[in-house]
Parts: sequence; structure tokens; C-alpha cells
Amino acid sequence: MKSNPFSLEGKVALVTGANTGLGQGIAVALAQAGADIAVAGFVPPVETAEMVKATGRRFLSVDANLMTLEPITRVVAETVKGLGKIDILVNNAGMIRRADSLEFSEKDWDDVMNVNIKAVFFMSQAAGREFVKQGHGKIINIASMLSFQGGIRVPSYTASKSGVAGITRLLANEWASKNINVNAIAPGYMATDNTQQLRDDPERSKAILDRIPAGRWGEPSDVGGTAVFLASSAADYLNGAVIPVDGGWLAR
Repeated sequence: MKSNPFSLEGKVALVTGANTGLGQGIAVALAQAGADIAVAGFVPPVETAEMVKATGRRFLSVDANLMTLEPITRVVAETVKGLGKIDILVNNAGMIRRADSLEFSEKDWDDVMNVNIKAVFFMSQAAGREFVKQGHGKIINIASMLSFQGGIRVPSYTASKSGVAGITRLLANEWASKNINVNAIAPGYMATDNTQQLRDDPERSKAILDRIPAGRWGEPSDVGGTAVFLASSAADYLNGAVIPVDGGWLAR
């Protein structure tokens, strides 16, 4: 057994959508645990770069619009080229569109599904091919409370996050024997851009907070520790799990 099974020293992690929010919190937590960090997205991760470099770890930014398939294989290849390898993939990039189901548009359906589930599968496929060659790897998908529940006014988001839970289990079934761990984190109601509309609505915000036993919105740092655990050798026998980090929301 390693002296510190939670250490990520010598590891390289690729985190998608890490310019702000949950992705930033996860990237910084992985760096604090010892990993070098690559991030992929179309918004320059200036603040994240500064925070990772402050830990003494290497940082690589790969420009990629994950709404289309072409960049995905390139992102993994550029990570390997720039940092020497890839040990950990965090599929964090996501988006949400809100409208009543009677009015929901095809574009809002397709945009969300492309980023939230199509990119998750094909990014995992690209990383999985590297992991098979090197004999190990960790994939952490970001699911949601709506992987368990239906929600309202977010049909494509609910469908995609239900899909994330399903694809996490499928890949775990196929790849556990190859020493590749595939698991997911299901964040609760977090103070990020995706929930800004809810937090700005006093009635909805109060209703949400009244149900959370912890009595507060989650912060990106609340997800970081779970990500470090799943990325580490301490989680080598954990496969296909979808772990809620929700302040107790699902327990109510």
C-alpha cells in the first residue's frame, strides 16, 4: 500500500470546462493533491491557470469547443504531447437551457446533449484508448441531482445527466477489468453560473435551501475532495458509482 493513497504526485489530469465553477474547483483540488493539470474548453482559463501554478504544478490549456466532435481526440493527444501522458479524465464541461417543455426548442435540446453526454462518451473513449495502452486510468464524470430526479423546465439537461449516470455504469462494466475506474460525482445545488437564475429568484432559492439539510448552497471546493478520492489509488476498487455531494438533498 502507498504511504499516502490519496496522493496524486506524478499524475496528469485533464479537466474539461475548468475556467470557472466546479471544473475550476476540481482542477485546483487535483493540483493541490499533486497532479499536473490540463484543461479543455473555449474560454481561456486565466484564473484557473494562476491557481494551479500557485500550487507548483504544471498547467496546460487546450482550446476546444466540445459542442463538436472533432476537437475531442485532439484534446487528449495534446494533453499527452504537452504533459507526457494522461492518468485522469474529469468530464466536467456542461451546459443548461431552461424553458417549459411545451416550448423547448430543438437547438436547446441538441446543444445541451452534444456537450453534456455526447462529449462525455467520446472524450472517455479517447482517454480510454490511452488508458488501455498504459494499463491504468481514472475517469470521473460530473452527473447531477437530475441523474436521480426529473426536475422542471430542463428537459435536455435532465436527459443528458440521466445519460451520464448510465454511461458511467456501462463504461465501468466494460473497463474495470482493464484497470480503468469510471465513476461519477452528482453535485447538489452549487453556487455556479448554471444556478444563477435559481439563486436570483428569492422564492426558488428559499425553497431549495429549505430542503438542503446543510442549509446552504454548495461551493466548487465541496466537490474537490471527492474528485481527489476518485482520482487516487484509494478508490481503486470503486467502479460505476454515482456519488451525491449534495448537502443531504437526496436524503430528504
